[in-house]
Parts: sequence; C-alpha cells; structure tokens
Amino acid sequence: MCEEDSKRGMMVFTGNANQDLAREIVQELGIPLGQSEVKTFSDGEIYLDIKESVRGADVYIIQPTSAPVNEHLMELLIMIDAMRRASARRITAVIPYYGYARQERKSKSRDPISAKLVANLITAAGARRVLAMDLHANAIQGFFDIPVDHLPGAPILADYINRRDYHNPVVVAPDLGGVTRARDLAYRIGSDIAIIDKRRPKANVAEIMNILGDIEGRTCIMMDDMIDTAGTITKGAQALMDQGAKEVIACCTHPILSGPAVQRLKESVLTEIIVTNTIHIDPEKYLDNMTVLSVAPLFAKAIDHIHADQSISVLFTPKPKTRSED
Repeated sequence: MCEEDSKRGMMVFTGNANQDLAREIVQELGIPLGQSEVKTFSDGEIYLDIKESVRGADVYIIQPTSAPVNEHLMELLIMIDAMRRASARRITAVIPYYGYARQERKSKSRDPISAKLVANLITAAGARRVLAMDLHANAIQGFFDIPVDHLPGAPILADYINRRDYHNPVVVAPDLGGVTRARDLAYRIGSDIAIIDKRRPKANVAEIMNILGDIEGRTCIMMDDMIDTAGTITKGAQALMDQGAKEVIACCTHPILSGPAVQRLKESVLTEIIVTNTIHIDPEKYLDNMTVLSVAPLFAKAIDHIHADQSISVLFTPKPKTRSED
C-alpha cells in the first residue's frame, strides 16, 4: 500500500489554540490541514465554519485546552459536535494539553472533579477517541468511556538530553508526586534520581526543603509535567544550588507560564529551561535560555497508527541508556 493510500479518509482540523503545532503535524503526515474557521462573535459566542465535506472521514481535531481554557475547550466541543452532525465516520480529539487536569479529585468537601466533567463533555459532544500527552494524573484516562491514547513527553525530552554533554546528570523530582515521572526520564537517559522533600512546619512558616539523593557537583535536571507559575521549580532549583549542585536545568512537557512565571524564571538560578510545544508560547514569554522541542513527529506517528488500527505503545516503549560518569 502506497503512503497516499494509507492516508485515505484521514482529515486533520484545528481550532485556534495551537495552529502552528497543527501545521507541523500535517506536514509530518504529508496531508493538507482541513479547511475550517473558528470565529468569535462580538457577544463571545463561538461559530465554526467547516469549508469541506467530512462525510465518512476519519477526523482528528487538534486543540490543546490551554489558556484561555474555557474558550479553547468550547471551540473543541463545538468542532466535535459539528463534525459528528456532518457525518464524520470517527472523531478523535487530539488534546496535547488537557486543561482542568489538576482538578481530578476532591481534596476537601464540596470540591468539583472538573477533569471528569470535561471528559463527559468531550464524550457527549461526539468524540470516539482521545489522544493526549502527559495528563497530570494517569487516572484521568479512566474518566472517559471511550479509548484514550496517552503519550508521554519523556521520550522527546530524553532524546534531547542524550544529545547534550551534561556533566554527571541526575534527574530530580520537584516533589514526591513527581517520582514516577522522574524515574521514567532517568531510565531513558541512564541516570539516577533525587527527590525534593518539602514540608511546612506550620502556617506562615517558610517551607523546609530536604534533598533525598546525591546531587553535589552534578547537573540536576528537574522534571515536571508542567510549569505554571514557576514557584515550585524555581524554589527547588535554588535549594539544589544551595546544597552543592553544579547547575540546575528545568524540563517539562507543558509550558503554561502563567502569572509571575516568566519573571521568576528570569530571576532564577536555572541555566536552561527545556519545554515542548504542546501549548502555544507567546513571543513575550520566550526566554534566552529556553529550548522548545516539537511534539509534532510523535503526534503524527500516533495519528498514523490510530488511522491504521495499529499499536500506539510501540512509539514510546522506553529503551534504557547506560551513561558513564564524566
């Protein structure tokens, strides 16, 4: 079967959240981007104009639900609904960044579980599959009653790190919740891990940070799924330098960079910040020491495999690397 035949019936569309990423993905796939336009009326309502037939097509809608979260989420829901009503054969919601993922459980009485609500909305709109990357909590996959393909960001970060000549690196989890993610990256680059254990003795008393693991004189690579306001990552980096690290590098999949994040990163001890393009980064948020890696090749391969009813896991099965000390 020729490559053109293998793409037959595949159509890729995008909302306004990250059009650059969508264009990269279709370039990798070797197909044109679907013709559509998402507009906002003066009263804030969203209107979608699909400019070509999708009847019987295998449709993929690329739309991270990043800031403004509610607007981009509504765009996604309307696009799914419109494709379903236009008789698309199958609709896959490609969500590089899943908004509301941090509201995945009740931490106190009467809290909403918004991540589950969003899953219900996406399913009710008509999606038949979800393709996402680095969900904040793996349990979110279970919130859907449709198949969810969950791509990790670690292989992309590890590939970049393995091409660099970092001195005796160690992967650092910024908190206990990030240990599994840090261990995965460490396995892929052939290093060990360290953990920052934070505790607050009492209200209004500064946090005490204990470092579990050997970090003295080493390049510390702090790994997290996202950098939002950058408080955790910058405080952790300072604690590592105070306790003898040679340098500290931060890496994450989702560069949310809200509020004071950019200023905090500028003023931090971090020598490099490695992120991916799951979220569109405004030009004013780019930093001189920021490296942006593309997730487009991985998403394109995943879409190709889904379209052909092939396994997705073969794309990111970890391969260990043995690293000799410098």
